[in-house]
Amino acid sequence: MTGGTRRMAYAQGIGTLAAGVALGVLATSTYFRLWEGGISKNESALFRFTPDLSTQSIRQLDPNFAVSYDRRTRIPLWTIEHLTRDTITMGNNVDRGKALFREDEQIHPFFRATLQDYRGSGFDRGHMIPSANHRHSQESMNRTFLLSNIAPQVGKGFNRDKWAQLETYVRALVKHYPGGLWILTGPLYLPRLDPIDNKLYVKYQVIGPNQVAVPTHFFKILIAQQKSGQLDIYSYLLPNEPIDKTLSLDEFLVAPELIEQNAGFLIITDKIHKNKIHAINKPWIDFKYDLPVRSQQQQKSLPLPSSSPSTSSAA
Repeated sequence: MTGGTRRMAYAQGIGTLAAGVALGVLATSTYFRLWEGGISKNESALFRFTPDLSTQSIRQLDPNFAVSYDRRTRIPLWTIEHLTRDTITMGNNVDRGKALFREDEQIHPFFRATLQDYRGSGFDRGHMIPSANHRHSQESMNRTFLLSNIAPQVGKGFNRDKWAQLETYVRALVKHYPGGLWILTGPLYLPRLDPIDNKLYVKYQVIGPNQVAVPTHFFKILIAQQKSGQLDIYSYLLPNEPIDKTLSLDEFLVAPELIEQNAGFLIITDKIHKNKIHAINKPWIDFKYDLPVRSQQQQKSLPLPSSSPSTSSAA
């Protein structure tokens, strides 16, 4: 091939690539306009083989809770549950020991977390929707153990301590709100300052063959309905790391806007009018924590990849 021929082939290749990129951008932007109801799919055969570009799957696992599952990270984006006195009341013959962690077979295998991902990771399998919140029936409790409701959490000092304390506090609040609580829970990946170059980076670990993401933080937002219909909102943000037991949960209250901006959703919308909000982040209930001691079986460790022992449990 002569030099001129090679240059022509190269130019043709670049032109084809540019056209491909342009078509890709056009198809992607048009796809989202399709999704938003801008135009009809039937208007063009171009979109016959448009790929499924959605990176999340919303799964209603139970009448009282649902999960927005992130296919990229293999953990939830967020979860929502409706908590009442009935849901937290222990049902007849309900036994947590019968509930087993298992894969969510409704998630495509390409995007699914597996038990192997957590084995030997050193992290707890942390519930976003706690099993104790839905112990009125064995079936509901079992559904909280689907891995689509699970994220890697530091065990000692977090999942088994401060995070468990927050979950216990939430169940205590239910008794004071006749309308119940709506609870949004999920992970965040927040930037941290690098001391070397003084720049912000978002860095997080991944575990297992499917590279399940380990969040840097977790949030929990409570929307509590008073008897009058007025709403109290509590928004908590905790780092996924051991936390000093002496710190009060009030230390982790943050403005709801901070979570909204980083989680990518809005809390105060036409569904929650501002005139319906009674208070934001104003705890008025004094509650003493009495965390239950877990059985030896529940404290079974998930060893670290190294030879050093781990204290992580399958929470």
